[in-house]
Formats: sequence, structure tokens, C-alpha cells
Amino acid sequence: MKPPSLAARITLLLAATSLAVLGGGALAMDWRIDRAMDARFRGNLLTQAQALITVVEVEQAAGTPRNPPALLAGEGRVYYELRCDGLPVLHTTPPPPILPAGWPQAAGVVPRFANLPHAKGRLGTVMFAFQEPSNHGPPTRNCALLYAQDRHSFDRLLTALDWILGLGPALALLVALVAVPLIVRRGLRPVRALVERMRVIGPHAPGQRLPASGTRELDPLVARFNDVLARMDEGLARERQFASGLAHETRTRLAELRALTEVESRYPSGRSLPDILHEVGTIGAELEATVAALLLLTRLQSGLERPCLQSLALAPWLDRQLQRHRALAAGRGVALAIEGTPPAELHTDPALLEVAIGNLLGNAAAYAPAGDTVRLRLEPARLRVDNAAPELEPQDLASFGQRFWRKQPPHAGHAGLGLALARAAAEALGMSLDFELRDGRVHATLAWRPG
Repeated sequence: MKPPSLAARITLLLAATSLAVLGGGALAMDWRIDRAMDARFRGNLLTQAQALITVVEVEQAAGTPRNPPALLAGEGRVYYELRCDGLPVLHTTPPPPILPAGWPQAAGVVPRFANLPHAKGRLGTVMFAFQEPSNHGPPTRNCALLYAQDRHSFDRLLTALDWILGLGPALALLVALVAVPLIVRRGLRPVRALVERMRVIGPHAPGQRLPASGTRELDPLVARFNDVLARMDEGLARERQFASGLAHETRTRLAELRALTEVESRYPSGRSLPDILHEVGTIGAELEATVAALLLLTRLQSGLERPCLQSLALAPWLDRQLQRHRALAAGRGVALAIEGTPPAELHTDPALLEVAIGNLLGNAAAYAPAGDTVRLRLEPARLRVDNAAPELEPQDLASFGQRFWRKQPPHAGHAGLGLALARAAAEALGMSLDFELRDGRVHATLAWRPG
């Protein structure tokens, strides 16, 4: 099924709107014009009837014999009939071709108008009653006048006005159906140009962005599309980084396994099978830890790992973290110490906080020289972990937090992801993590908003 056209949609909406607005306006104007013209016609009709009465009164006052008044008597499109008590009926020649219902009994002081159909169109009529003065003074006679005029010319004028008012919406509809599609297609040229520029942008061409279109309506769309491209490039970069790091670490561990098996098969070392299996298990555990750390780091940096905030009693929680790392530190001849008083509670995500602080403590315990003391210093809005780092130089701090960066040769179970995990977890929690090298000791400061 062919998708609907935006130009056709705009055309139909504009045509319907134009027809509704202009058609409604034409109907309203036609109604008002008809009422005004009809009121004027009735006014003229009543004026002529009153002029006829004046002629009759003047002739009566002059003592003229009672005959049909000469005024309007010879016009074929005007008719009247005059009835007075005790006098013969006066009317035009020919008389009115049609009489309204109830004439003359329905005639009253208030004029009554009617439009009566006849063979040549319609007659506009007015009838009313009046008192004719007598030649000898009072009393007066009661009279009734029916005055009629052919409406043919007047109705033709109204019909012409109706056509004029009706042609306006019709022409507007025709213009909307013919001209609007051409105008809309021309106006949508920037959209087609934008689509053509989008066609060449994709995963095969990272880093490309759409230039500003210069059109107010399209610039927000361009900005949103560029934001999507930026997020897509970031996601692809994370995937490439993940794949590259995983391939590097996996290749290293697999090479160790292959070398171990080949050496043991060709040149047996005489070690027992449990010892060999223990070494194989250690290599597998290191590989598993690397993969798990990479997955967690990728989820943190992509925003998939969302913090679940809750109140955490910090002092006992930190004691448990220290206990978990004491065995590693003691095995290397490193002591762990805690100083200061932490806040009673911290509103945070315990799992992500463990990733941050646990990796800082583990990194310090793994790389501190034998005989050193790793100190965890607590303050109301931050904590610091420091340890001796005689081999570090100030320029090395810029590499802290990078994946797989290690100053010293690799240690067992460490793939250089600890500080990267700690930084990513701190960012997910809205905390800041900074490193400083002072007097041969490296200080890691994790700060949070007080409250």
C-alpha cells in the first residue's frame, strides 16, 4: 500500500478548511443580504401603498369622481385592490392575479406582508386597513388596501448575488486543489534535501552530522537527529571498546591456557593434577572476572544500570567492605585502616557504591607496596582512599580510569578495569571521583552532595 502523501494531506486539510470557512461565511453573508434586501423591498412596497392612499385621499378631498387612481394604474407589474365600506371596489386593470388568504377580513392597522406564487414568478404583497375621510367630514369610512408588486426583477438580483457568493468558496476550493499541491511540494523541498543528506549517514560513516538547514521548523529535527547519531556513535564506540578489550584479555588468558597444556603435555613438570587444575581454574576465574567487569562497565557507561536509591547506614557497611579486602591486603603485607566519622546515613544505591568503593580499596590493596597502610579517611561529604605509589608519576593520573591501563605488570585477577568501574559507578550515582599524587602517595577522593 502506497504511504499517504504529506502534500495531499495538507491539500485536503486546507481545502476542507477553506470550504468550511468561506462556505460558512458565504452562507452567513447571503442570509444577511437576503434579509436586508427583503426588508428594503417591503419598505418600498409599503411606501408605494401609502402613496396610493395619499392619492385617493387627495382625490376625495378635491371632490373628484371615485375612479381608480391614476398613479401606478397603468403599470402592468403593479397591482392593487381598494375596498371601502359602502363604495365600489377599485383595482388595477388587470386586477391582482392572486389574493392572499383572508383578504380583506385579515387586513388590520398593522401592515401584513406576503410573497405569493403565480405563473410569472412571485408577487410581493402588503395589505392593511385605514380610514378614508368623507367629503362631508366625519364619520369616515373603513377601507382596506391590498398592494402587490411583481418580484421577478428583485428575485433575479438575489439569485445573482447568491451566485456571486457561491462562486467565492468554489474558486477557493479550486485554487486549493490545484495550486496548493504545487506550493506544498515546493515548500517541502528542504525536507527532500534533508532526506537525501540522511541517506549517506549511518554506522558505516561514524562522526558525520547533518548541517543546519536554516529552516526554523527543520532545525529542531536536525538537532534531534544529530543527538541520535551521537548516541549511536557512543554506543558503537562502547561496543567496539568492549569487543576489543574482551578479545585482548580473552586472547591473553587463552594463550596462558594453551601454553600450560602444551608445556605439561610435552614437558611434564611433575606437578600433581589438582595443582594443574587449580591453575587452570585461576585463569578461568580471571577471565570470568574480566568479562563480568567489562559487562558492568558497559552497562554503567551506557546508562543501562540505573541507581536504586535508599537509605544506607554507612559505618557498618564500610566495616564490611574493609573485612572483604583484608585477606588480599594481608596476603601482600598491606594493612587497612579507617579514620574519621562517616555520616550516619547516606541516600545512595548500595550496589553501585560497592562497585565504586570496593574497586578503590581493591586497587589500593593490590598495588600498594608491602608494609604500606591503605587508609580510608571519612568526612561528612566525602571519603578518601590513599596508598603509597612510588612508581607513579603526575602524568600517570591522566590515564586513571582508562580501560586496561596498568602502570605495573599485570597482577593476578586485575585487568586494569577497577578504576574505570569506580569512575563509572560514581558518575551513575552523581558523585565525583578525583585522583591526586602527593608525597609519593596517591589519593582517591569520592565526594557526594551533603544531606
